[in-house]
Amino acid sequence: MAERPETMPATNAVALLLRQHEEIRRLCRRVEANTGRRREEAFESLRRLLAVHETAEEQVVHPIVRRIAPNGDRIVDRLLEEEKRGKTMLRDLERMGTHDPSFPPMFARLRAEVLEHAEREEREEFPVLSRRGHAELRGLAAAIKAAEAMAPTHPHPGVESAKSNMIFGVFVSAADRARDLVRTLTRGGRRGRR
Repeated sequence: MAERPETMPATNAVALLLRQHEEIRRLCRRVEANTGRRREEAFESLRRLLAVHETAEEQVVHPIVRRIAPNGDRIVDRLLEEEKRGKTMLRDLERMGTHDPSFPPMFARLRAEVLEHAEREEREEFPVLSRRGHAELRGLAAAIKAAEAMAPTHPHPGVESAKSNMIFGVFVSAADRARDLVRTLTRGGRRGRR
């Protein structure tokens, strides 16, 4: 009998990814349930999680599934198309800002696409990974965490392949993380003056 994801250690790649999917669902609910600064904070957390999560899947998970799954190319190509669409919508929402009146309906479309995408991964990719041995799943979890630690923190549509992520990811990630730091410092300074 297979272990349930919530009972598997976070060192198991499938359990790690499923927990992140649950966090994505939770953050989507928070974005929709809030307004003002709380919505903005929830969206920033969601944007960052989606950016690093998708990058890690593109670098670590998709190449394995492409190689070992029956119809792996078809599965991964469809997922990459969905990821590019999602990144484009996420980027547009980030540029728009959570206070824009167009944000809620556009976010509802993103949420539907993101959740459908997560369900497709859970149905088509995760069972393939689950058949790997415990040692390999631990190694994949470590690789996912390493990829996330170096991943861009903002969406970059068009950089969906493992190769593109490896070539451009380091530079884009450094720029994203510097931008995040400046934004955090600027906000902290504004709060301190009030």
